[in-house]
Amino acid sequence: MTLKAFRDQDQEPTRQPTYSYAMEENIDVTSCSEDLNGVSRECKPLEEIISGHSNHKPFMNGLIIGHDVKDHTNGSTPLRSLPISALKQNGLLQTLAAGGDQPKAAEENVELEKARQEWEALENVQPALTEDLTPTSLISFNEALQYFQTTDLGDFLKNIQPTIRRTGLAAITHFLFGPPRLHRELLEERDLVFAIAQCPVDNSQTVHMRVLQTIYKRLIGSKLDCPRFGPHWENIGFQGTDPATDLRGTGFLGLMHALYFVMDPETLPLARDIYKLSQHATQNFPFSVMSINMTRIALQVLREEALSKECNRRQQVVGVLNEFYVATYLHLYQLWKTQQKTIADSGFVLKEVELFAKKNPKQMLRRLEVFLKERQVGGIPRGMSPDPQAQQPSPSMGDREARAGTGQGTKGKEMHFTGVCDLPPDMEGEARLI
Repeated sequence: MTLKAFRDQDQEPTRQPTYSYAMEENIDVTSCSEDLNGVSRECKPLEEIISGHSNHKPFMNGLIIGHDVKDHTNGSTPLRSLPISALKQNGLLQTLAAGGDQPKAAEENVELEKARQEWEALENVQPALTEDLTPTSLISFNEALQYFQTTDLGDFLKNIQPTIRRTGLAAITHFLFGPPRLHRELLEERDLVFAIAQCPVDNSQTVHMRVLQTIYKRLIGSKLDCPRFGPHWENIGFQGTDPATDLRGTGFLGLMHALYFVMDPETLPLARDIYKLSQHATQNFPFSVMSINMTRIALQVLREEALSKECNRRQQVVGVLNEFYVATYLHLYQLWKTQQKTIADSGFVLKEVELFAKKNPKQMLRRLEVFLKERQVGGIPRGMSPDPQAQQPSPSMGDREARAGTGQGTKGKEMHFTGVCDLPPDMEGEARLI
């Protein structure tokens, strides 16, 4: 063989054998081409080669390649881009076509941090009712009262109006024929009551928050704390998600009276009976808002000195006012229940209760005493359920405290409460829920 012929044979292009493979499961005949080094260059199903359409992409060293990829083991020649239609279906190829950079760890960290901040913000906006392993301890009326006795209320004392200012003939008539004046040693206690009625709810004060939690938990019988704001307050008769907005005219005293109502073991069953009626399908009313109205009436009766005689007899103001608040709520409860009142009647009912309370304060207190005593006849009072939390009575100082410990009323002829009192026939004006 001549040298020229040898060179021509050496330069003749190498023929690439073609093989056909049949898969065992989908009998798919595939055509593959190899170079002399045994590296697979291209692989297509046979029927797609004939039709000219294929969705399968050949691989080389883990990368998808095209028909015209050169076999460079050094990787110096970059891969050419596939058609746009193919890039739309392959996220990895889209990344490669955009520059070949995959998401960096720093970018992922930024996204994770952003997501974490959004989650924390969501938790702050809508707190959940979760079980607290250490719920807030209940607070007694005495403990809450002691807090106000040791707190500087000088700014509130400047704005109180403990008595009705009368002039001229009204002042003379009141002096001659009106109720006796409050003893001098009780003036400071009376002023404290009106100062508390000026105090707003302070979210930073632990005592304030404990009072709110105690009222809520004792009324519904829960042992778990509830969020400071939320629709759950409407369930116990406040008008909105924040109880503080309903305390117009009574200040924190409105909550103090509700606290006394639910913490005294004698009055707690009555409080729950009234709360149950407030949830009635047709006779419902806002329990807490109505309670605040009872506090407002009690304050007005005290301001008009209609309770001075009883306060002087017991030598206390706070205890008498607490009982009068409960007596007023009892009167409204009996009236509302027996006469089938509804929320549409609330204005007239409140006016009737206020007028009767001002004219008959002693009778109101006496009826409460008899009512509570009659409920205890025969053991467990009517409507009362065993309550392990009600171990000691919340005090209302004086003989009320002694009666709570002995279960005996004051001396004198007993008066049996048989129903709702006769209401004055003529009513002028209209009272509204606060």
